[in-house]
Amino acid sequence: MNSPPVFVTQPFLPPLEEFLPYLQQIWDNKILTNGGPFHQQFERALCEHLGVKHIALFANGTLALVTALQALRITGEVITTPYSFVATSHALLWNGIKPVFVDIDPHTLNLDPTKIEAAITPQTTAILPVHCYGHPCDVTAIQQIADIYNLKVIYDAAHAFGVEDEEGSILRHGDLSVLSFHATKTFTTFEGGAIVCPDAKTKQRIDHLKNFGFVDETTVVAPGINGKMSEFSAALGLLQLKYIDQAIARRAEIDRLYRQLLAEVPGIRCLGGSGERVSNYGYFPILVEPDYPLTRDALYDKLKAHGFFVRRYFYPLISDFPMYRGLPSARRDNLPVAASVAERILCLPIYPALEDATVEAIAAVIAS
Repeated sequence: MNSPPVFVTQPFLPPLEEFLPYLQQIWDNKILTNGGPFHQQFERALCEHLGVKHIALFANGTLALVTALQALRITGEVITTPYSFVATSHALLWNGIKPVFVDIDPHTLNLDPTKIEAAITPQTTAILPVHCYGHPCDVTAIQQIADIYNLKVIYDAAHAFGVEDEEGSILRHGDLSVLSFHATKTFTTFEGGAIVCPDAKTKQRIDHLKNFGFVDETTVVAPGINGKMSEFSAALGLLQLKYIDQAIARRAEIDRLYRQLLAEVPGIRCLGGSGERVSNYGYFPILVEPDYPLTRDALYDKLKAHGFFVRRYFYPLISDFPMYRGLPSARRDNLPVAASVAERILCLPIYPALEDATVEAIAAVIAS
């Protein structure tokens, strides 16, 4: 019998018996949503764990992105990266905002600050960078540009749960940071997300916007949306927090093993790996360089044939999709680094339950 396929990532699932008491409490108090007790506990626990002052929970990260743009009243044009999941730019379109794509740094794969100023126009109101694969953007350079041109900065921090720089949480940068707790993330509530807020007033506005604009039973102050996280997801998040450090530690072990096994493979470049705590090890991206004997897609097919389901993440570029490719900033000659990376990227499986023997088998297929 063939072994089951090994996917890029899988959620870390605590023992079922540990979740049952949470479920029983939900049944007993009969509060399923609308900021119930687990929702409130989870927000407080996240603030403490992440080292931030205010956080607003959401049903998913995309709704959080859409609402973050609404909360800051962003309009016109927003400078962003073509190298991300489509939700980053879709959130702009849902708000009637024009994305302006800027190329990425060839080492970090994050938005290249040296390319931002040339893309600013009188219609530019904000910058929307992504901490790609959990590696921090050049937050200092981006903020300096934003300050000069009076622009807002919203970080898509979907990959950056628990990521820190030398002064603390990376989530404290910008006007807002948006997290995703999707099932494929390092920290998951199956579906979920959050906005990290700088102050109580901003959080209050966001809390109104995610609940249809309601302030009380009869008062609506904004054209809000239904973005609330359920009590079920909040309870799962509380339980996941108990294990997150253990899960990240195991991911780090897998990361080190991959690097050891692939270090001498010609044509394979492992990204990241500075040795500093700049990543939560949510992904293990490699670049398939020209001196590797197979193309990226041929290696993708080879691994898949062996039951290892790697992912070309991110491919295609956002700017290549039909709703974006007509934009002047989406031209391939405007995005040479992003276009090259998208053709060479593979993300290898990494998750806490992944066994060393499987990592060794994946590396052996690549090395062969």
